[in-house]
Amino acid sequence: MSTKYVIAYDLGTTGNKATLYNNEGELKASTFVGYETYYPNINWAEQEPEDWWVAVCQATKELLYKGKVEAKDIACISFSGQMMGCVAVTKETRPVRRAIIWADQRAVKQANDLISKLGQEKIYHITGHRPSPSYSAAKIMWLRDKEEGNFKDIYKVLHAKDFVVARLTGNFVTDYSDASGMNLLDIKQLKWSQEILAAANLQESILPELHASTDVVGYIQKNVADEIGLLAGTPVVIGGGDGSCAAAGAGVIKEGRAYNYVGSSSWIGITTTDPIYDPYMRTFNWVHVIPGLYSPTGTMQAAGASYQWLRDKLCFQEIQKAKEDGVSPYAVMDDEALKVPAGSEKLIYMPYLMGERSPRWNPLARGTLIGLTIKHTRAHIIRAFMEGVAYNLKVILEAFLDQGASIDAIRLIGGGANGKLWPQIMADVYEVPILKGVHQIEATSLGAALTGGVGIGLFPSFDIVEKMFSTQEVVYPNKANSQIYKRLYRIFNDAYNSLEEIFVELGVE
Repeated sequence: MSTKYVIAYDLGTTGNKATLYNNEGELKASTFVGYETYYPNINWAEQEPEDWWVAVCQATKELLYKGKVEAKDIACISFSGQMMGCVAVTKETRPVRRAIIWADQRAVKQANDLISKLGQEKIYHITGHRPSPSYSAAKIMWLRDKEEGNFKDIYKVLHAKDFVVARLTGNFVTDYSDASGMNLLDIKQLKWSQEILAAANLQESILPELHASTDVVGYIQKNVADEIGLLAGTPVVIGGGDGSCAAAGAGVIKEGRAYNYVGSSSWIGITTTDPIYDPYMRTFNWVHVIPGLYSPTGTMQAAGASYQWLRDKLCFQEIQKAKEDGVSPYAVMDDEALKVPAGSEKLIYMPYLMGERSPRWNPLARGTLIGLTIKHTRAHIIRAFMEGVAYNLKVILEAFLDQGASIDAIRLIGGGANGKLWPQIMADVYEVPILKGVHQIEATSLGAALTGGVGIGLFPSFDIVEKMFSTQEVVYPNKANSQIYKRLYRIFNDAYNSLEEIFVELGVE
């Protein structure tokens, strides 16, 4: 039997991370194609769907070249993608406007309208998520209220991966995991909630058809085969939202396991057989890509995005040194931060550059530095940014522990897992070991590859991830640092509570 391959695409915030796996679960090639995010207003975030399509086509050809594989050897393709968006398209799969992506917080009024009609608790228990401008429902309502002309042209509202799948197959579909990020899915019944649709005054007809993540939802059409560089008739497996794919790719496929993704945003997730309903609604529930499972999660807005902002706005010297040394600016920034003791000499960063989702659920929250003195340097600020993200994520972790979850270690994936310092800070703040995998950057696309391989029978089950995600390093907590962070973590939470009313005043136009 000849070797067969799965191509998996992860349409993230900064670009498309695509991977090629063989039928033994071995990574043969990977590539990354970036694209732009546009911020036309405060708390707005948009992308061009056509950029995703170009990135998928380019990545496919690069993978075939790098892996020395022919198109006829591709058994299927599958997808992971950024969630909670609003990709409005015509019947011809043409974008009506730029996509409103997950980070966008403009639809505050619309989310409040939903709350006034049904209440936060009811929506939380139906969808597994509190109502928020982060989710697709409020964004669709905003389009209806603010862009009537565009809204009339909508045939379907999709997500990033669904847009590419529709272009490839002609079918307008999504999977349960991505649908669970819309504030519109009944996560127990796995059906669109008629009660919420009625309250939102939206028609079910504009929503895509629901599928399991492992379903073959179509085949590559002849009219796009040459453009993407694959054979017409190649099976397309729908895959899942990036949160749920990340859980699978990190090997969090059984109860008792946890993972932490650090990219532009960051989240902590676990796996359960039933949703976890936090009494304070700090966390939420994705449907897992594995049938019958859920992935309770808490996601913050600006993790890697905070570090990227810091690099671009303040770290010009580090950028220059990185060019001279031929390394990443982040590596130079890490070296600077390593010169500063744990706690950054009582400098605290609150990572709310884009409002906040979990755990605060406050679109008006602002990024803040507290405790800045004349003795602090840029190195202190760099370290404080990493620590502030870790403090914020600990609130999410504690929410799961409060609900009885048992977490002995956390698997770290995403670009933030690469640094020398951030994993140690996380271990010290969380007070549990951090497990770094061999292919941590590819974990999300690995999850997509699993859905594809399992979906067509190329992989026997999701258990193959036990071989595919292997630990290359364990980072243990430093007890002395943990004691420092315990005190600062309390101050971090107290500071947020003290500033909440100030954030409201700053948000008033």
